[in-house]
Amino acid sequence: MTARSSLTVVLAAGEGTRMRSSLPKVLHPIAGQSLLAHVLDAAPHGTGAALAVVIGPDHKAVTEEVKRIRADAATFVQAERLGTAHAVLAARAAIARGADDLLVAFGDTPLISAQTFARLRAPLAQGAALAVLGFRAADPTGYGRLLLEGGRLMAIREHADATEDERKVTLCNAGVMAFDGRRALEILDRIGNANSKGEYYLVDAVALVREMGLEAVVIETSEDEVRGINNKSQLAEAEAVMQARLRKAALDAGVTLIAPETVYLAADTKFGSDVTIEPFVVIGPGVSIADGAVIHSFSHIVQASIGKKASVGPYARLRPGTSLGEGVRIGNFVETKAATIEAGAKVNHLSYVGDAHVGANANLGAGTITCNYDGFFKHKTTIGEGAFVGTNSSLVAPVKIGNGAYIGSGSVITKDVPDDAMAVERSPQSNREGGAKRYREMKMRAKAPKKEG
Repeated sequence: MTARSSLTVVLAAGEGTRMRSSLPKVLHPIAGQSLLAHVLDAAPHGTGAALAVVIGPDHKAVTEEVKRIRADAATFVQAERLGTAHAVLAARAAIARGADDLLVAFGDTPLISAQTFARLRAPLAQGAALAVLGFRAADPTGYGRLLLEGGRLMAIREHADATEDERKVTLCNAGVMAFDGRRALEILDRIGNANSKGEYYLVDAVALVREMGLEAVVIETSEDEVRGINNKSQLAEAEAVMQARLRKAALDAGVTLIAPETVYLAADTKFGSDVTIEPFVVIGPGVSIADGAVIHSFSHIVQASIGKKASVGPYARLRPGTSLGEGVRIGNFVETKAATIEAGAKVNHLSYVGDAHVGANANLGAGTITCNYDGFFKHKTTIGEGAFVGTNSSLVAPVKIGNGAYIGSGSVITKDVPDDAMAVERSPQSNREGGAKRYREMKMRAKAPKKEG
């Protein structure tokens, strides 16, 4: 299989009007990634694996998502919507390059796996001209039926055109297909539009392949894997299936999920060994959790790196750019953002640490706030190794607290504190005046006309 080249054409031109959203359908997320991203991740990768995505007019956001996920992908615009076969032929230039295998997939089937794509390609290597993905539907109403004769695929019959006996068939068409790349254009160009809608349907390829004396086969998969998303109810159903998959994968990898059904994971979450996740934790995209870390209940984590044996929560919020070193303790009702917190440091209670660097073994008392935003710009706070910041302290950035420095409770710090120094600044008049002066200066800078380069 690895010696065969492939082209995967992903159809992503639908408007998704039933989603009742201004966001293109394929950009709706499950498990922290767009529907389209899941499909592109599952499509064949590596040497000899090409990718083409067919999008609708004026779908710039979809093009950007394609390039973000697979920079090697080409995009093609389907200016008119004249059926699935017409959509595939929007990528004619890519198909004409003649890959060994042509895969056709859909951008709104996020549960399809790389293993299924590989299974679908396998018959092509044995001489089949077409492989169709099928599933056994619990309720086949509305689905096209896969009609077999002696185990061979003879036709796909749409529900509306099926006879009473054909409607009893539960083997249904998932829409995903794999063509012998050498014959693909010949087959696709033969598909006509002699139907009530005047459209070109990909399902007609089966009958054409038979007429050409070539072989068409069926590969079966589960109904869950080929769920298409057309509305928000189906989006929620797919999310539930994906979460069940991710939880099982985490459990199989040795992660302790105390109440798995209450934990929400992202598709790209990375776990070390002996990680424990307590109930009601939400993990968004871009999160890695190292060996022995514990995430306590009701915590929310996005785009963060959590070091070995760190403890987070309960009721903690780690926002993008958070990096926790080994043994860090982030306690209840603590929020971090764009913060590096080095090994052994503690932020245990009711604190906000944003745009900051906290040195190893520093301790931030309850109610500590890094005042990083002055109304116009963000500024950084640096807290040295072993520093101690007393409760209810406000560190007005930009400011540096030296190694081993001690900040008394209730202080408002607007000036740098040297190493091993003690600062107890309970909002003195000089601090208030200094803060007001800086605010006026920043306001003048923000209003000043920009100089042209």
